[in-house]
Amino acid sequence: MTADLAIMPAHQLVKLYKARKASPVEATKAAIARIEAFNPRLNAFQHLDPDVAMRSARASEKRWKKGGKRLSDIDGVPVTVKDMVLTKGMPTRMGSLTTDPDGPWNADAPSSQRLREAGVVFLGKTTSPEFGWKGVTDSALFGATHNPWKIGRTSGGSSGGGAAAEAVGMGNLAIGTDGAGSVRIPCSFSGLFGLKPTQGRVALWPPTTQGTLSHVGPMTRTVKDAAMMMNIIARYDARDPHSLPNNEEDFLKGFDKGVKGLRIAYSPNLGFVEKEKIDRDVAVAVEAAVRVFKTLGAKVVDDSPDLMGLDPRDIENTHWQSNVAGMVNKLSPEKRAMMDPGLLRTAEVGANLGQEKVVTAISQRQQLSVILSQFLAKYDLLLTPTMPMTAFAVNENGAWGGDGVDIGWTPFTLTFNLTRQPAATIPCGLDRDGLPIGLQIISGHYRDALVMRAAAAYERVRPIPAPPMAHQI
Repeated sequence: MTADLAIMPAHQLVKLYKARKASPVEATKAAIARIEAFNPRLNAFQHLDPDVAMRSARASEKRWKKGGKRLSDIDGVPVTVKDMVLTKGMPTRMGSLTTDPDGPWNADAPSSQRLREAGVVFLGKTTSPEFGWKGVTDSALFGATHNPWKIGRTSGGSSGGGAAAEAVGMGNLAIGTDGAGSVRIPCSFSGLFGLKPTQGRVALWPPTTQGTLSHVGPMTRTVKDAAMMMNIIARYDARDPHSLPNNEEDFLKGFDKGVKGLRIAYSPNLGFVEKEKIDRDVAVAVEAAVRVFKTLGAKVVDDSPDLMGLDPRDIENTHWQSNVAGMVNKLSPEKRAMMDPGLLRTAEVGANLGQEKVVTAISQRQQLSVILSQFLAKYDLLLTPTMPMTAFAVNENGAWGGDGVDIGWTPFTLTFNLTRQPAATIPCGLDRDGLPIGLQIISGHYRDALVMRAAAAYERVRPIPAPPMAHQI
């Protein structure tokens, strides 16, 4: 039973708590056992504190035993937090040698604070590339994080540590950040559900280098777990000027309604991604997933937005590179000498873009947002591939041998960081090497609950599988 608790979905785990058939202490011990078994191979954590986790678990256990005194529906659930998210009492190194290991670490980010108030058990902080600058997870500080489906392949990034941990039960819930796909990329590569909420849904503080491109979202083994997590973290916080007021939606309301009658657009290339850049196995798996939505009663049509000549890759690159330049160039020469060479190259490119290009990209982002908003006004949902490829080798800065400066290899995800709509990924098959493929589900602004409802309908027909490694304990 103990080993099973670690890989159990959070919503099932808390049912056992309520029935007195399991406890937060047992679940935390199970998670720690899996960390001891798997983390040496995966390298998913930058910080662990089993003693603090067990103290939290014992406190939660007392609350459950009192009956009705629990702090939330996920009280006592073991959770991991990405290195980029401030967590009181735990180091937030941001994957960088330039950060001070001694902190002080005396504040929670809004999402960490909401989770702490909910009584979860924080297991530790998961790995990220330096300042989250690329879509894979490795750094000079912590090394490379491996894919739970195949050692030697990347888990994706920049929330790769959290995805790798979640996939094998080193925590029942995980939180990540997403500035160009950094929740959806690793969830696609590692076989999980991941949600980039509507910008402002989950408050973000302190401000990141990437400004309003950045989002905070859940990474989970079931869609329902993500909805439960959103009920905790999607709340107003005055520290984020973009945080939504009156943000009290119940993401489980209507969760089981399915997709019958919904209007869904399927776009295999989102109107701009070259066909030859989309792996054949990805295209076939996504098309098969789209057919499932048809069998579930949705009204699915092939349709792609007319982007009027705009290329989201160019727009995102300009924002990304110029933002990195602004961050790096504030640092001393001594600190810059300690940084990832690829990050420094990105900063150099960003510093030389020129004012006209940056201003043009800001205007183009607004145009793109209008186009996608108008397109999504015609439909309830939009389906695309999440990634055009599956997981490639570790220690590569990008797909196809890229240097990471150009992040255009993740076109389907970065588009919706620019335009702010909610976008999720859910596994929809495996490639020829047995690596996960992701389907991306998008809806209009603030329709996050609908995205999760649709993903749940698909999941009921095609449950999310765990990697073989998860059963080897």
